[in-house]
Amino acid sequence: MESIGRDLREMQRVPLSVTHVAALQAVGTVRRYPPGAFVARAGEPANRFVYVQEGEIEVVNPFTDGRHIASTLGPTQFMAEISFLNGGSWLMPMRAVTDTTVIEVPRIDMLRLMSEIPEMSDIVITVLAARRRQQVDRRYGTLVLIGEDEDRAVRRIADFASRNRLPYMSYALGSPEAAAVATSCSVSPDEPAVIFGRDVVVADPTPDKVARLLGLNHDLVDDEAFDVLIVGGGPAGVSAGVYAGAEGLRALVIEDVAIGGQAGASSRIENYMGFPTGISGADLVWRGEVQAMKFGTRFAMPRRVVKLERLEDQTFCATFDNEQRVRGRAVVVATGVQYRRLPIDRLEAFEGAGVYYAATESEARYCRDTEAIIIGGGNSAGQAAMFLSRTAKHVRVLVRGNSLASSMSSYLSSRLNADPAITIEYGTEVSVLHGSDKLESVTIRDVHDGSTRMIESCAVFVMVGAAPNTAWLSGLVDLDPRGFVLTGEQVGGCSPYETSEPGVFAVGDVRASSVKRVASSVGEGSVVISKVWDHVRA
Repeated sequence: MESIGRDLREMQRVPLSVTHVAALQAVGTVRRYPPGAFVARAGEPANRFVYVQEGEIEVVNPFTDGRHIASTLGPTQFMAEISFLNGGSWLMPMRAVTDTTVIEVPRIDMLRLMSEIPEMSDIVITVLAARRRQQVDRRYGTLVLIGEDEDRAVRRIADFASRNRLPYMSYALGSPEAAAVATSCSVSPDEPAVIFGRDVVVADPTPDKVARLLGLNHDLVDDEAFDVLIVGGGPAGVSAGVYAGAEGLRALVIEDVAIGGQAGASSRIENYMGFPTGISGADLVWRGEVQAMKFGTRFAMPRRVVKLERLEDQTFCATFDNEQRVRGRAVVVATGVQYRRLPIDRLEAFEGAGVYYAATESEARYCRDTEAIIIGGGNSAGQAAMFLSRTAKHVRVLVRGNSLASSMSSYLSSRLNADPAITIEYGTEVSVLHGSDKLESVTIRDVHDGSTRMIESCAVFVMVGAAPNTAWLSGLVDLDPRGFVLTGEQVGGCSPYETSEPGVFAVGDVRASSVKRVASSVGEGSVVISKVWDHVRA
């Protein structure tokens, strides 16, 4: 299955050409670092591209001050992380091993060079993506979680980092690894903790706080103006961000949870053209995010838009949940849908402690060698069942109806029926959740005769469809009776994606007449930008 980048260990290194280095020299500054000097520290802005001319640079373990990985950077190599594209932060400390001479190019100048010299851009992007894959796969990171399995707040950070392809290390309470980290940070190894580097222990950890440490959650200038505000970071929104940046529009993509949206919770997409071996939704959209950043599109997350209004000068103002505001000459609504909650007592109390709405590597760990229960009969439920069957002792899929024919692709339902590790039960539902601090068992009810039985399980995955996320539109555009955004001829729009409010466009699952598929959302996000450009130019 496709991943976020190539395997760095198997890549044949392609150095930048002489002309590329000359371009760097023209806009960069030569700097020299003595042995032991830090070139970058974790948490500092990744605001420059560093090309090594002479010497050697190593990655430093922030808890021991020793070399973190065996490989180092030498002459003709460059020091940068994928966060450099979006103006994020360095995730690992970097230090000169010997007398080292480098060319440092400011981020803005480097992005311009990459847009002007595509051959150089290809080399840089390929290497940065491969480095991030290595960081994620091998858990190279300065973000350390202690007690992920025991503490809901720490687990929420793990989910946020995992879905956003951010590297982190996770240690069990009381483990030798936790003790070593805790000692260096002067905290207890027997208490849950979120640590960034050696100096920052995050009190009352939230995704917002961690995003700030990693440089994801930028402090935008109040009423900062953009050509287009793209609200929603799923396939449609990220696709719009790619094409907006490529067309030279100043674009901001706003996402409240994780780049990827609901598609990001899909463990394996096999029917997306160009990926014959499949790709996870999160990896697919992550690739698009990298493309968009390369073109200068900015991302703000986790940030939720709570209100949209038109101002007297005919621009639009979006207000965030922290009361900050940004302005745009056009708006693309790509908020997709949000998971439906079932009317089960104590469901919310168990969310994140046994009840989940996504099946990724993070959630799969919680049902290892136990029984996992999936509620739902759609493609997302089928993909989750196939994915979880690799780690769970058994997967039980509960479907209220009598067939999967109308709700699940035939290739997927055939695989479920053929897998001995998966059982499909028709005409059933979960009626009661049992447990104290976390889920321990469930009661399953037969919808036909009302009979019940109890099954031990610590992981229930709810995948029963979703409702449109449109409350934030504040009545500015027309919606259908179910809350989806009406567009095109339905409201007199001049394009299939224009809403009843000129300058506001809707794409993807949130649009009333859209086809609810990832490929369709990507296509709509790309096509809509031509109409956005016409509106902005007018």
